[in-house]
Amino acid sequence: MTETTPTTNRFLAHSGARLPIVQAPMGWIARRQLASAVSNAGGLGIIETSSGETDNCKAEIEAMADLTAAPFGVNLPILFLRDDAMTRYICDSGVKFVTTSAGSPAKFIGPLKEAGIVVYHAVPTVKAALKAIECGVDGLVVEGAEGGGFKNPEEVSTMVLLQGIRAVSDIPMIAAGGICDGRGMAAAFALGAEAVQMGTRFVSSAESPVHTNFKSAILDAETTGTYVLNKKASPCIRALKTERSAAIAEEGRMDFSVMGAIKDLYFGGDMEASVALAGQSAGLIDEVKPVDTIINEMVTEFHAISGRLGGLSQSGGF
Repeated sequence: MTETTPTTNRFLAHSGARLPIVQAPMGWIARRQLASAVSNAGGLGIIETSSGETDNCKAEIEAMADLTAAPFGVNLPILFLRDDAMTRYICDSGVKFVTTSAGSPAKFIGPLKEAGIVVYHAVPTVKAALKAIECGVDGLVVEGAEGGGFKNPEEVSTMVLLQGIRAVSDIPMIAAGGICDGRGMAAAFALGAEAVQMGTRFVSSAESPVHTNFKSAILDAETTGTYVLNKKASPCIRALKTERSAAIAEEGRMDFSVMGAIKDLYFGGDMEASVALAGQSAGLIDEVKPVDTIINEMVTEFHAISGRLGGLSQSGGF
């Protein structure tokens, strides 16, 4: 198809955010403390519901009104929803932006759109993108294999996936996976994205609620510092290299019960209690910074790079 360049940023129009930077919906982590910091800095904070703690997640959503006047969103992970209670709540909550993930959004689109909610669906492949578009989503979160957490075992990088989807559709895209700064943001925009989503970078921010040990492990990681685990079973995940994840990688399969102690790792600081979900961008992060500093530096770097590339285009140079 012929690629077109939007005259306005469609993600910003859809979300109401000031800046096209989204915080990923990490289970237990993406709650009021972190999400409000991202929204207040101009990005779009997202409240998670993948933890399955329905009442707690509802409380987090309601608490956002006291912490920010800026827009925020909610993630609905289809695979982990026990019933339609959370969806019904979201439709009545006043939330205007939802991301769906981990399954088909088909049966959720109708109720959400009827409630006036914009819906972006997370996809790991071009095929999944086309199916989501057929369901009527407003946009896509394009999740490359570099990202942390739950992954498609057939790895496709963010760079390839963005190009593949843009070749067959002009739908708005949020790029996710391997992005933690203005360089990554500029690269994603060059490939057709209109926003970027970050998990690992925000997990290691000052406002992140996780234990210092987890943040330090991200800072200490190399670009080869993660494993893709459980590729021959389900769920497939990307996590930091630790003794525990090394043993799982060696065995080739993971008992999902290991996730039962994830809060002991996240908030207790025991890095061997479970597996530390994180992306390859951990190897690019070397300092804990406040969210507003991360976002401001990212935007400044993005504009410097895009300005330089614009100058090359005008001069016909390289």
